[in-house]
Amino acid sequence: MFVGVKVVKPLRVIAVSALIMTLICIATGYLFFLTPNRWNITTIAVSLSIVLFVISFFLFRFIYKRFLIQPIYEVYRNIARFRKLKERNFGWNEDHQVEKEINFILLKWSSESREEMKQFKQVETYRREFLSNVSHELKTPIFSIQGYVHTLIDGGIEDQDVNQLYLNKAAKSIDRLINIVADLESISKLEAGELDIEPRTFDLNDLVKDVIESLELQAKEKNIKLFVSAGDDKPFYVFADKDRIRQVIVNLLVNSIKYGKKDGQTEIKFNDQGETVMIDIADNGIGVEQYQLPRLFERFYRVDKSRSREQGGTGLGLSIVKHILEAHHQSIFVESELDKGTTFSFPLKKSK
Repeated sequence: MFVGVKVVKPLRVIAVSALIMTLICIATGYLFFLTPNRWNITTIAVSLSIVLFVISFFLFRFIYKRFLIQPIYEVYRNIARFRKLKERNFGWNEDHQVEKEINFILLKWSSESREEMKQFKQVETYRREFLSNVSHELKTPIFSIQGYVHTLIDGGIEDQDVNQLYLNKAAKSIDRLINIVADLESISKLEAGELDIEPRTFDLNDLVKDVIESLELQAKEKNIKLFVSAGDDKPFYVFADKDRIRQVIVNLLVNSIKYGKKDGQTEIKFNDQGETVMIDIADNGIGVEQYQLPRLFERFYRVDKSRSREQGGTGLGLSIVKHILEAHHQSIFVESELDKGTTFSFPLKKSK
């Protein structure tokens, strides 16, 4: 709680002081003109004026300190305590410094508050978008399952051609729901720091080749070639969580296949940078417009929403990639040009 400040009005103090001085002048003049021994009275009046001046000075000084400065000191101490600042001890002649410091703190506080409000609004906007995206992503497979099941209940179960087809489609929608929930759980754990990272030494080149082999059938559907650059066909030992880095590479390569052009290619390059190895995954696919790049790693953000849902996936792959690399204290970079392709790059710490 801030201390209330009771301030004496300056005009009232000045008026009282002027009245007192006027009475003193009248009394002095009266004594000077009516008393025969004027020199003694003059001496007394001058002495009295000096004494009154000294008394008035210290009296007004006391009033000023007691009723004006002391409450300001209390306000300063409360502000410093509330803001967890180190309190300063001001000298007797540094009253103006108290006011300056309070003004500085309040201006800084105001600036920080505006920035916090701006961040709160951004977080609120992000929260609304996220909830809207989650509900939409979950709604699509749920409604699909509902439609297939009701069709089977209404008699489709008796038709051998229809029941098998609809059961298979319902199963795919259930798998998509499971994938969305699993990806959301992974992101939540990564953000909360609950997903343990277990780094170890492994050959990055071998891992990439293993992932390429596992995605070979998926790439063949669009006749996309996945390969490691010819000059980089050698071991690159890194120190990281192998399973999580596999997830990163899988997500990036699957992304390049989904948005790659038919008969296209995706090339993986390694660049030794001393303490780290930079991995580049470059495709010649549809690319991304520049204004969309900053939002590319947001949850559920899709460059082309209609086409993205046709390609499948949860819309969380790139967000998971970003969080896994941040858990390794690394960042991911992206360069893209519309209709020419996209390159994702990220470093990993080399093994000693």
